Amino acid sequence: MRWWSVANFVSNAGTWMQLTVQNLLVLQITGSAAATGLSMSVQAAPGLLMSLAGGAAVDRWPRKVTAAVSQALLGAVAFLTAVLVAVDQLNLGVLMALAAVTGLIATVDGPACSLLGNDLVRTEDVPSAIGVGSLVHNAGRLAGAALAGITVGFLGTAAAYAANGFSFLFVACVIPFLRPVHKAVRGARTTPPAAPRTTLGKDDSRDEGGADQDMTVRQGVVYFMRRPRLVALAGITGLSAVFGRNYGLTLAVLVTGPLAGGAGAFGTVSTVLAVGGIVGAVLGARLRKPSVRLVGTLAAAGALLQVVAGFSPSLAVLLVLVLPMAVVESISDTAGTTVLQTDPPAHMRGRVLGVWGTIRTSWGLAGPPALGLLMELAGARGALVSGGLIIVGAIGAGFVLRRRRTTATVIVRTEQPVLAGQPSLSTAA
Repeated sequence: MRWWSVANFVSNAGTWMQLTVQNLLVLQITGSAAATGLSMSVQAAPGLLMSLAGGAAVDRWPRKVTAAVSQALLGAVAFLTAVLVAVDQLNLGVLMALAAVTGLIATVDGPACSLLGNDLVRTEDVPSAIGVGSLVHNAGRLAGAALAGITVGFLGTAAAYAANGFSFLFVACVIPFLRPVHKAVRGARTTPPAAPRTTLGKDDSRDEGGADQDMTVRQGVVYFMRRPRLVALAGITGLSAVFGRNYGLTLAVLVTGPLAGGAGAFGTVSTVLAVGGIVGAVLGARLRKPSVRLVGTLAAAGALLQVVAGFSPSLAVLLVLVLPMAVVESISDTAGTTVLQTDPPAHMRGRVLGVWGTIRTSWGLAGPPALGLLMELAGARGALVSGGLIIVGAIGAGFVLRRRRTTATVIVRTEQPVLAGQPSLSTAA
């Protein structure tokens, strides 16, 4: 697990370095902010279309092999981009195509690496492992953003892509030496027993390839939709993602607009957000059995802090509120990820993460335009306040409806007890 954490830190730092440089590169090629946003959407689009198939592939193929191959392919794409930049042959069309290929590989790489990390610890330690992963992610994000400027300034843009390629190869080289916990590996490769034959005259399709029916994309979608707690988790996280966590947009407009700050002030806010994310990841790692109720409670608490932040009279007050907002958000993310990766049976987890990837990509594509429209209508302060109230209202309504649907068990007592030794009546076949 230590080796895996180090490898993930290196990979996350390289990824954030490339993302930072890629935005600058698109601006340099086109001079258009809209083209920069388009490149990000192109890279995210495969997650909307192919995440379900990627999750099914993770359930079907050996996890270590899948993760190692996907990391190597991502490294190859990064090296190819570095070469094209170095020889000045990278145009917008080629860059978009490489971004789409990266997004396509990520539909397999994301769930494979997430579940592989969980296989390295005992079941009761999975929440801690997810918390460590969140901590590594936030630390790698900080390091990558800082290294991007240094690398481009001294070595050039191609060096940043090459560094990311080496980070992927480092992970691919570490994976063969990982030793998953025996029970985790055995559980992940165990298929459920075949369903009994219920229709006369029809041959049961569960013969040699019968287990394949349980590895289909459809099975993953059906399982997800029939689990109320997973659907509720998707709703809570979706509301928070659209109306509550686009701080890169809402807080940027608030700081540079009503609070009359500059780029340096927003940089300070971003740093506090990152520090809060790290603190929250440490606290989230101490969770043992998080629930959807806990995720909803934390999301509502963060939304209330967001409402208060919308009324901030100064940058100092905003900074005081931003830290607990980031801490609560990070703990909520860790709790939700734990539920998502531990609630399904082992043979379904890849497809459940695939369904989740499709849903999350939908939020990522629809959220910024919806929030931008809200900001146009209500301003930065109004968007923060109204968005927070929407989240709190929706979560509160969900809790109330769930409580009303929960009925108490009624015990019916018979007037005459069954005599000892007398057999009780049973239903006829």
